[in-house]
Amino acid sequence: MKIADLKPKVLEILQQPELPINHKMQAVCDLLQSNVDTYDWVGFYMAHETEPTLHLWNQAGEPTDHTVIPFGKGICGQVAVSNKNFVVDDVHAQDNYIACSIHVKSEVVIPMFKDGKNIGQIDIDSNTPNAFNEEDERFLEWVNELVAAQL
Repeated sequence: MKIADLKPKVLEILQQPELPINHKMQAVCDLLQSNVDTYDWVGFYMAHETEPTLHLWNQAGEPTDHTVIPFGKGICGQVAVSNKNFVVDDVHAQDNYIACSIHVKSEVVIPMFKDGKNIGQIDIDSNTPNAFNEEDERFLEWVNELVAAQL
């Protein structure tokens, strides 16, 4: 499915007032992981309020042991510090990469902001090298804006 075709489905999920935000975030993970061929693992990591760590709130795909990530560690931890998108075309070329699966070839991490503060991120792993482009970045930024507005 094309990314543009997913926008109405994301909106439909996030506009359900009866669903708690955590359920909405899980539904978004499930939707993206099951409908975009190169999105093999999709997760939301959220920043801890008092400690410099990220905590896995939701995920779709293979289970991961990486449920808490210190700021600065791995791609997610680097995004927590830099506040910038990070697209990794080849995870094996990164020195500061936390391997979640031997099958992962590329990754994209997009920070999520609320009132100018980095509160978390969406993290997507792909078993395909060079899987992500600018269209993915813009789409995921949009997803994060909608989710952050409900937090």
